[in-house]
Amino acid sequence: MPNNGPTGPDAGAEHAGAPGADDAHAGVEQLRTRVAALEADLASRVPRHRWRSFFAALLIVIGCVFAPLGAVAAWTADEVGNTDRYVDTVAPLASDPDIQAAAANRVTNAVMEHIDLATLLEGAAPADRPLLQKALGRLGDALENAVRSFVHDKAQDIVASDTFKKIWIDANRRIHAAVDKALTGSADSAVKINNDSVTVDLGPVVDQVKQRLVAEGMTVAGKIPEVHTDFTVLRSDNIGKVKTGFQVLEVAGFWLPVIAVVLIAAGVLLSVHRRRTLVISALAFAFAMLILGLGLSVFRVVYLNALPDNVSQPAAGAVYDTLTRYLRTTVRMTVVLGVVIALAAWLSGHGRRATFVRQLWNAGIGAVRSTADRAGLRTGPVGPFVNRYRAWITWVLVAAAVLTYFLWSYPTGWVVVGIALVLLLALAVVEFLAEGEAEESTPEVAPQESPPR
Repeated sequence: MPNNGPTGPDAGAEHAGAPGADDAHAGVEQLRTRVAALEADLASRVPRHRWRSFFAALLIVIGCVFAPLGAVAAWTADEVGNTDRYVDTVAPLASDPDIQAAAANRVTNAVMEHIDLATLLEGAAPADRPLLQKALGRLGDALENAVRSFVHDKAQDIVASDTFKKIWIDANRRIHAAVDKALTGSADSAVKINNDSVTVDLGPVVDQVKQRLVAEGMTVAGKIPEVHTDFTVLRSDNIGKVKTGFQVLEVAGFWLPVIAVVLIAAGVLLSVHRRRTLVISALAFAFAMLILGLGLSVFRVVYLNALPDNVSQPAAGAVYDTLTRYLRTTVRMTVVLGVVIALAAWLSGHGRRATFVRQLWNAGIGAVRSTADRAGLRTGPVGPFVNRYRAWITWVLVAAAVLTYFLWSYPTGWVVVGIALVLLLALAVVEFLAEGEAEESTPEVAPQESPPR
């Protein structure tokens, strides 16, 4: 018989193994092709991601730089464009002890410049005048100091009274438009810029002091002519540059904050890892505003040190602190807002620590739910509704919190914290109702185990 090759089981295995080897080889080639394609795709994506990350970072950095400028611009435009806001800002200055002391000293000096001690003898009898003049010569500075002290006491009484507060508030309300003109460098008014200073005329206060002196028996004060003395509110050697910068900030008061927020939001949307970028952006925004707050404190020291010796340092510090009060409030508010947004973005992520915090949160709500179940409390028809529309309800609550923040006239840091806490409480209630209904419905749909036979 001819030899036709191996026979038996081995022959069958050999013939059966040949196609399998071909298939394995084809599979390996397929896998190599797939790996090569994935590597090529990854190589093409890496540069694209790098460009996205670069432009996202650039937008966020520019937005964070614009944020402090936007806060200053909004504060500047608001102080000048809103009369009530401006009056509310400067009204406390009338009650500030440093301002009152500086104003009393300024008024006293103005009055004493127009009082001749010799004229105090006009009311005396002609026979007594020689003796009084002789005594006046001996008293000299002591008499002048006594008169100055008397005038200062009356001036202090005026500036500490409600009369001065009314004069201060009414004057500032009337001259609000003049403040705008003073800062923009146009027109003359009760508030004006002379010799690199912003000054307020204390003439009405001097007139009140004159009337008080006459009422107290110093009739010679009635002969004092109309006196206009300036009280320095702000002073700077570069007041011209300040006026120019003010005009720019006034125009940018609305748009600059909007541009800053839009740039940061665009950077977050453009980034590859949006949640992580949002956390970093919110913290960077808070840090930028914190730098502004530190800058205000540093500039306060520099500004006070640059003032001339004849300007009261405590009064100037009080004016600076009062005028920047709302700006410092805005700084604190935005810092808190940035931290709250960063925390919210971090807690909603998939990190190990964030997941652990959420587990603690759910465990706390579960413990409350278990206590309510043991007490026989049931959600009724509310539970299924909340469970079904939980996502929508959550977004509605978040939108309501954001809307509340934007509709709040002048939110503070505590307002932001309060809104965040109320939102957390509302979300806890939603989670309690939704999960409670889920647990209540579980025994009803679970299959019953058959008893053993």
